Amino acid sequence: MDLKIFDRMESEVRGYIRSFPVIFNQARGSLLIDEDGTEYIDFFSGAGTLNYGHNNPLFKSELLEYLAADGVVHGLDMATSAKKRFLQTVDEVLLRPRKWRYTLQFTGPTGTNAVEAALKIARQVKGRPNIISFTHGFHGVSGGSLGATANAKFRDAAGYALGNTTFMPYDGYFGPDVDTMAYMEKMLDDPSSGMDKSAAVIVETVQGEGGVNVATLRWLKELEKVCRRHDMLLIVDDIQVGCGRTGSFFSFESAGIQPDIITLSKSLSGFGLPMSLVLMKPELDVWKPGAHSGTFRGNNLAFVTAAAALRTYWSDDAFTLDVQRKERLVRDWLENLAHSYPGSGLAVRGRGLIQGLVSTATPELANAIARKAFERGVVIETSGAHDEVLKFLPALTIEDELLQRGLDAIEASVADALTESGHSARILKFGGKR
Repeated sequence: MDLKIFDRMESEVRGYIRSFPVIFNQARGSLLIDEDGTEYIDFFSGAGTLNYGHNNPLFKSELLEYLAADGVVHGLDMATSAKKRFLQTVDEVLLRPRKWRYTLQFTGPTGTNAVEAALKIARQVKGRPNIISFTHGFHGVSGGSLGATANAKFRDAAGYALGNTTFMPYDGYFGPDVDTMAYMEKMLDDPSSGMDKSAAVIVETVQGEGGVNVATLRWLKELEKVCRRHDMLLIVDDIQVGCGRTGSFFSFESAGIQPDIITLSKSLSGFGLPMSLVLMKPELDVWKPGAHSGTFRGNNLAFVTAAAALRTYWSDDAFTLDVQRKERLVRDWLENLAHSYPGSGLAVRGRGLIQGLVSTATPELANAIARKAFERGVVIETSGAHDEVLKFLPALTIEDELLQRGLDAIEASVADALTESGHSARILKFGGKR
């Protein structure tokens, strides 16, 4: 497939094209189709942007109807019918059933814009510049959000010193026997620890880019308590693992916590349209009009599809239950696969339909599996500090048959990659269905 035009004209910064070197032409549900008509099962979902699959017909029909009626496409932060409908739907579907009160701020279209706004408002409210973030955390690659991002690859690209952030060890960073929250509170309690008093803590409940690291519910509960005891705001970055990725719409719900600020993006529009949102407790809304601006801080097309997604999938518990069912299917399959290769060092971690097949002992194995999988028609990425985690992000709506086909292709790819790396290809079969 001829990719010369991309090589000649596009910046070296391009990334995913190197992992998936074909020209994609169409997309339906959980299938990507290249210019030659070859189909690929999508276990990538636009890095978590397509929780409801490609070109979801339920949303597409409403979007086409809106465009045919000359609905407002660009409206800055003016009032439009599409925004009104979205606000009403958020209130009816997300906030009222949970008895929550949040003020909504529409930021620029990408996730990092929402994080920038969240950090700025926290610093304004508390009058302190410092933020606490966590090892392996990823919050974006623009100025403020990059300061709270841990990965050296992104930080080194900044070209200037990044400050006003203190990094603390995430849950499990030192292994299961070390209580990292106790460590953090010790640092906060000690006036000679060197830690500046912070305005807020920003956290992902599951670190997607960081390697599918999962915070326990106990750790999240304790984090909220520490924030309250030390007068810090709690910001949950739900950009990749929100919008149903862990089963419930918000990833933190099972922990029973209520953040001061929540950032959403990626699958918020439900259709792959750029849209970002900050939810903040009303008393934190100290912005002066126009103090945080942006030309594209209200994507009306995204309002249409986002409202449709909320009404279609989140008005009751049926979708959550189906995601949990698929989680069990994928998790059982991955656990079975990992145990089938004793001595390979493979392990599994994740929540909901973000699952990771971890190869800490042989980090390069994950990329080898991903390459083999692409040859077999599955699009899947890796994550983690050393790209040691094969990250499963299928659409939440993926059909069981397509999901199983993708998993079978991954199994064959694991076998090939392990054989080439010198591991035994002997498989120990376990009872029960894969």
